[in-house]
Amino acid sequence: MGQASHSVSRGVGGFLRPFRRVGGILWLEVTGVFFLIFVPVFAWRGIWPARASYAHGPDHWRFLVFTGLALVFLYLGISSFWRANRRSKRS
Repeated sequence: MGQASHSVSRGVGGFLRPFRRVGGILWLEVTGVFFLIFVPVFAWRGIWPARASYAHGPDHWRFLVFTGLALVFLYLGISSFWRANRRSKRS
């Protein structure tokens, strides 16, 4: 019984290994799209209206916060696609 279950688990594991790899790559790409969706939202709703106050003015902090958020989400989105690309080439 033990040898048969071990053989079955190895067979199933070998069968599912490519799907796990592709699933991980797909997950990184979906995560990257999710992060990149927010970049134009931050730019349109926060950065663009406060662009006149970027150096001094009443919306200076709003401009800085939304710019920082847009840059962080841009980095997360691009790095997610970069990692997915590296993982797909490693095969």
